[in-house]
Amino acid sequence: MHFTSERRLDDGVVEREFTLGEIPGTLWTPGSAASAPPILMAHNNGLPKGEPRLVARARHTAANGYAVATIDAAGCGDRPRSAADQQARADLRRAMQAGEPVDEIFESFIGPLVEKAAPEWRTTLDALLALPEIGGPVGYSGWTALGIRLAVTEPRIAAAGFFAGGYVPRAQREEARQVTVPLLFLLQWDDEGNPRQRALDLFDAFGTKEKTLHANMGGHVGTPWFELEDGGRFYDRHLK
Repeated sequence: MHFTSERRLDDGVVEREFTLGEIPGTLWTPGSAASAPPILMAHNNGLPKGEPRLVARARHTAANGYAVATIDAAGCGDRPRSAADQQARADLRRAMQAGEPVDEIFESFIGPLVEKAAPEWRTTLDALLALPEIGGPVGYSGWTALGIRLAVTEPRIAAAGFFAGGYVPRAQREEARQVTVPLLFLLQWDDEGNPRQRALDLFDAFGTKEKTLHANMGGHVGTPWFELEDGGRFYDRHLK
């Protein structure tokens, strides 16, 4: 892991950009010298690591004593995308705007994205846990499809928070039954991009005995700020 920049923010959090081979990432750590539990924070469906809502969540979480890392995995952010990926994205946007069925288009886009992204997140976790300022149980926060894959295949993850979940590839819907870590599932009741009943069915499918569903009125980007504070208490219970 090669750090390319470092700055201390007003809240005392240290923000560092890094590269890990071809993987670009950002790491936020609390100002204290104590070893901090890591939380992997992934945005939905390939959006960039610098997306403002993700950065705000990461800074708040790091200020509460966690080491928060995000990356642009393969096909995400500014990293190169194949012509097939670009076409699938365009087809998905067109179909959703037209109100047409999107299941098969979604499978052709998100399924391969998860397959490419998961190994790079595991590589990132290896590098993070080698740093002296990071240690302890690992948390995950964000993109549901990727989170399911990591929660099932990465034994170091001790707790996970998932967002939305209406559209999750079939492979990850089957894997959901194997998720056994404590889970916090956030649902926006009027999310135009994630069918409510599908999200509820997915929540029901998770195999863990400790799962909590928080549902709030509003659209996709309307998650109340207090959910971040509730999420902090969830991670405190399981990671500290």
